[in-house]
Amino acid sequence: MNILLLGSGGREHAIAWKLSQSPKLGKLFIAPGNPGTATLGSNMNIDPLDFEQVKQAVIEKNIDILVVGPEEPLVKGIHDSFLADYRVKHIPVIGPNKIGAMLEGSKDFAKAFMIRHKIPTAAYQTFTSDHLDQAKSFLKELKPPFVLKADGLAAGKGVVICDEISEAYDTLEIFFAGKFGDASKKVVIEEFLKGIELSIFVLTDGKSYVILPEAKDYKRIGDGDTGLNTGGMGAISPVPFADKTFMAKVEKRIIAPTVNGLFKDGIDYKGFIFIGLMNVNGDPFVIEYNVRMGDPETEVVMPRIESDLVDLFDATSKGKLSEYKIHISEKVASTVILVSGGYPEAYEKGKKIIGLNMVSDILLFHAGTKIADNSIVTAGGRVLALTGLSSTMDESLAKSYNAAKAIEFDGKYYRLDIGNDLKKLK
Repeated sequence: MNILLLGSGGREHAIAWKLSQSPKLGKLFIAPGNPGTATLGSNMNIDPLDFEQVKQAVIEKNIDILVVGPEEPLVKGIHDSFLADYRVKHIPVIGPNKIGAMLEGSKDFAKAFMIRHKIPTAAYQTFTSDHLDQAKSFLKELKPPFVLKADGLAAGKGVVICDEISEAYDTLEIFFAGKFGDASKKVVIEEFLKGIELSIFVLTDGKSYVILPEAKDYKRIGDGDTGLNTGGMGAISPVPFADKTFMAKVEKRIIAPTVNGLFKDGIDYKGFIFIGLMNVNGDPFVIEYNVRMGDPETEVVMPRIESDLVDLFDATSKGKLSEYKIHISEKVASTVILVSGGYPEAYEKGKKIIGLNMVSDILLFHAGTKIADNSIVTAGGRVLALTGLSSTMDESLAKSYNAAKAIEFDGKYYRLDIGNDLKKLK
């Protein structure tokens, strides 16, 4: 089968790496891809948001399945665009249609969906700038800290947790003033849930589903979960507290009602569902939905999937996931992200990366790189994802951190405490 994968980050490199292992894969194309994906298939200089270009590539390359990596093409309706075009409507798209993508595209839509289908989540209300006084009154009803979320897509940075109500008032006004453009015209205010976070991943064909390996990611830039939010500084899978008892609760209270709720609402959903959870004293609550795989979680999830990913996508497209039994490795995967100095704020690009050929026994996924003057250089805030795979967390992390020390570029930074919180739970 010929596959076109949209995206250019560490998530897409990890998916491409997994797809490339399948004997059922014909040709793999990645648009636009990165220097890492170029070693696994053919990169195509195509903007994933240029739907006409994507369609032309699908036709010209005889693509059998389109896999959408990032959320923005889904939220903007690439699946619907394919269904509306007689030339490509028969091509399966792994990723929901526009209404299904609203689970990530609108926090308010997602919260209303959860309430409607009795899925446990934090109490909330949604406000626009016309109702600033009501929003402040609602904040007074809550206990600190306060959670404010931009309703729309904000590149993973639209959630702010405020310890003081004055800070929450200021954040609210900054959001309404256009910090994230249209994404923060509406703001969701939630009660704060105290617990430990967990990322759950599901692949569904609209009726059935398979549960992929869970992961714990690390969002803050600094050790000890300090500093600004980022796209993600590292991840671990499996997660010690996500045992059979806890996961049985997750499936019964959250996964099954989510998939059934989409079906009841008439939403034909074929693709990934990323469920961000909070474990509150042993009970799972949904923080958010995403309609694609997470990053950097994909870099620890894919190495633990022993099943054929092409097979999984084929079963998804044909509505046959109920017949599929997924096989998961018991090994531990740990990812450490190397980022550019200054990230997640201003940072420089174009720094030459040295030592990529010096690391071994590691899965090295490119996140923000490009080729310039025959060298691989930095091209983003998050530059490389270094994934160790071993029988224990300590061994897995040692592999990741050894690679992190060996690779060099000007301004290199990484967190030193990935997994430390989970070690304390053992």
